[in-house]
Amino acid sequence: QEQLVESGGGSVQAGESLRLSCVANGYTSTKFQTFCVGWFRQAPGAERERVASMDSDGTTQYADSVKGRFTISRDNSKNTLYLQMNSLKPDDTAMFYCATALRCDWFKAYGYWGQGTQVTVSS
Repeated sequence: QEQLVESGGGSVQAGESLRLSCVANGYTSTKFQTFCVGWFRQAPGAERERVASMDSDGTTQYADSVKGRFTISRDNSKNTLYLQMNSLKPDDTAMFYCATALRCDWFKAYGYWGQGTQVTVSS
């Protein structure tokens, strides 16, 4: 059974760092490496927003609010994607979700999602 499992969330102070991981269990290596992978977040009362994504060719996209602070990466040999988050701010507080999709513009319609990991940043 294919499943995305996030880890690495927690509670930190502003300015600190966290590294999120997401393992794509049950994915063949071929499927994982050909998919676009992404990180999304949803704060209470807000819509889910894309934080970062990485296509199969390594092309990345970032939300303006995280550029220069967050870095998305993937290890296809481990079917795992990561999100390194530095200089965290209270506004980054949200539930973070990893997702995969055949194309990077297909997450909402055809994406596969994890259960989420909470990130809380206090001032």
